[in-house]
Amino acid sequence: NGSGSQSSNNVLVKSLFRMGVPVTGKNLFPSNIQGLPTWFTIRANPQGFTARRTDCDIVVAMNPASAVQDVQSVISGGYLILNDAIKLTDDQLRSDINIINVPFKKLIDDVTKEAKLKKLLVNMIYVGVVARLLEIDQKVIDGVVSDMFKSKKAVVDSNLSAISVGFKWADENLDPKAFPFRAQTIPNGSKGKILVDGNTAAGLGWIFGGCTFVGWYPITPSSSVVEAFQKYAGKMRKDDKGQNRVAIVQAEDELSSICMVTGAGWAGARAATATSGPGMSLMAETVGLSYFAEIPAVIWNVQRGGPSTGLPTRTQQSDVLSAATLSHGDTQHVVLFPKDPTECFEFGEISFNLAERLQTTIFVLSDLD
Repeated sequence: NGSGSQSSNNVLVKSLFRMGVPVTGKNLFPSNIQGLPTWFTIRANPQGFTARRTDCDIVVAMNPASAVQDVQSVISGGYLILNDAIKLTDDQLRSDINIINVPFKKLIDDVTKEAKLKKLLVNMIYVGVVARLLEIDQKVIDGVVSDMFKSKKAVVDSNLSAISVGFKWADENLDPKAFPFRAQTIPNGSKGKILVDGNTAAGLGWIFGGCTFVGWYPITPSSSVVEAFQKYAGKMRKDDKGQNRVAIVQAEDELSSICMVTGAGWAGARAATATSGPGMSLMAETVGLSYFAEIPAVIWNVQRGGPSTGLPTRTQQSDVLSAATLSHGDTQHVVLFPKDPTECFEFGEISFNLAERLQTTIFVLSDLD
């Protein structure tokens, strides 16, 4: 939401991952450009349980607009880390949770006097507070921040300064040893693993599946599939002269994109598009053509809530039936359903092999979660 919260949350997620702890992070955001509250959930568990929960052990409440809702999301006996500038009545608070009031405004004044930087860096202070309570080694945090902003030394220094202020405040004003939660390093816990979301994994899978053409039209929440493919194809799919060995075309709409994909498949390319429910609806007629003409193609649908144009930032398995029989006539499509980022990568590769072997359109249905 423009406040820098995404970066600070990723610092915590990446730090836990470097410690070998199984962890996932999920950004929950409304359908707007900037201004409305956003949330970020982190699930860390030594046994590897990383699916989202409906309640939280620890909640950091920074936004007055969502503070009342945040209070209700804490489990009984859990902890609410509350910006002390947020004033809640006794009726809005709960007696069955532990509340830690943090003077973020005062602490950020010790970091910078610039108003714009204050807004961006205040979230890094809570990273320091949480890191101290969870006993995350500050060297791990420092390493993550340095890697995230490695080309901008001034940014690294300012963020580390803010984290250090939060770390120090928690050390001096709280009792970390009494805090019931600990982030303990698991030796080799992350060995051979990468921290990746499903869309990025899908884009990587396309590369390993031999995809050479992408025709697409941006639509939430699928755009980052093609963005990831473009990013990694630029590194992994170049010829000896440094020229790209893939073609990516952003079409004027979904109808054009699927027509391009169908034409590329007819010409022998391994071709794909990424879309969501409303875009897939527009592709119905051309998908029928590719089905009966036996033209291979891959359609990756990152589902969102329906009906009609639907809810771009909400999740729903909304296109299962329509994908299975998309287009008029007697069509029966192959549909793959990845259950996690690993299968997003695997199905990204497999889908192209299936499309070529069966000479048909292969649908892969993931979703916003």
